[in-house]
This record gives sequence, C-alpha cells and structure tokens, in this order.
Amino acid sequence: MRNSIRDILVKIGENPERTELKKTPERVEKSLFFLTRGYREDINEILKDSLFEEDYDEMVLLTDIDVFSLCEHHLLPFYGVCHVGYIPDGKVIGLSKIPRVIEVFSRRLQVQERLTSQIAECLNKFLKPQGIAVVIKARHLCMMMRGVEQRNTIVTTSSMLGVFREDERTRMEFLNLIHKNSER
Repeated sequence: MRNSIRDILVKIGENPERTELKKTPERVEKSLFFLTRGYREDINEILKDSLFEEDYDEMVLLTDIDVFSLCEHHLLPFYGVCHVGYIPDGKVIGLSKIPRVIEVFSRRLQVQERLTSQIAECLNKFLKPQGIAVVIKARHLCMMMRGVEQRNTIVTTSSMLGVFREDERTRMEFLNLIHKNSER
C-alpha cells in the first residue's frame, strides 16, 4: 500500500522524497486501516451478552451519535449524526452497544443509504424489537470539496422497520423526538 501511495504522490505532481512527505505513505496506510477497521470487527462478538430481559415497551431513543465514514465512490469522508429509536419486545440492549454497531458499519467504505439500512437491519435482527428507526444526517466532502461544491448540503436518510414503518403515529413520535432532542 505504501508504494501505491507513493506513486499517487508522484502522479499528482509531488515529490515523495520531500522531508514533509517522506512518512506520508506510512501515515496514509495507518489512517486507511483505522478508517476501515469495521471490516475486521465481528458484530456478533460485539453484541454478545448485551441483551437483557426487561418488561419495557416504550420507545428507547439515542440521538446525536457521531458518524464518520468514507464515501466508497471518492474515498472522501462523510460525517454527521445518527439517531436510533426502538420499541422493545421483552428485551433491551446495553445502550453502549448501539454506537458500537454504528461504528462497525460506518468504518467501512459506504454510501449513506446502505449504512442506514445496515444499522437498522442489524439491530432489528439482534434485538427483535417491535420496531426500529434509524435516521442519519450527514455532510459529504465529495459534495462539498469537489463536484457541485455545495458546502451547506445535509443528506438525510432513514430506515423504519416494524411499528415505525407500519404505524404513522409511532413514526411521527420518533421524528418529533429526534427533532426536539437533537443538538445538531
């Protein structure tokens, strides 16, 4: 990988022997492995032992969970927040596991639409709740720094499963709560 990065530096017109760039191939390699570590993490291992029996059937909501990912089309970052709500069906999940699930899927080359669905489907499969809702709001550097150069565009995606898809009142309660509770 380092040789490829060095070749890229040459092709864009840089001198990889310049003092400031000598360690760049190594740094970029380490950075890419960090930013794509979701490929090397086991979601089942992360989620094991995190379900708890609980007689609770109202909405559980986590808002403003940071999301950082790389656009698979340009290898440029997109970043924003993720909101997750679910209605338990006899079991709840340790709250820290929801951001961990988001982290695993976001630390892969992604499109925001797939990322949103993967989070919802994973939590739905594991938790088996009455319903799950995921909304991501993100800014894409591939739109901001190149192409259309739209610096203020926010992309919003959602995935609604179970009662969030079937019951408009439940969906609206979720959307109203994330609007009210969200800081960003």
